[in-house]
Amino acid sequence: MRIQNGTWVLVADGEKYLLLRNHGDADLPDLRVIGHEELDNPPTREQGTDRPGRFDDPGPGRSAAEETDWKRLEKERFAKDLAEQLRLWALEGRFRALVLVADPRTLGVLRPLLHKEVESRLEAEINKDLARLPVPEIESALGAA
Repeated sequence: MRIQNGTWVLVADGEKYLLLRNHGDADLPDLRVIGHEELDNPPTREQGTDRPGRFDDPGPGRSAAEETDWKRLEKERFAKDLAEQLRLWALEGRFRALVLVADPRTLGVLRPLLHKEVESRLEAEINKDLARLPVPEIESALGAA
């Protein structure tokens, strides 16, 4: 994929994002970190202390309610907060073009929440989980996309 000079590349998953800016040109990208954030999101077993709720069945016995997946809920909240941050940056005119790279679940949460100003600057969406890779590997993966 060709990424023009000045384009922002947001690489995210449900717990981390890297905000990169291309300082190179479309043929030879030079992505540099301009922002990042990582969520401290321990496993659900460490976040919830209560047992799942129970309720009476119409017949004999009781049924358990599904246990809340606190880790998944935090990942969704992180993605929603990221969509809001993108909206603010777009309205402030901080970027003119954006490439969004995220794992499928995070992309699924982000996509419907993107503000029209963010959508108007969106050059590409890439459905890949690259958030844990070092920047040179992200550059290589995007070059192959």
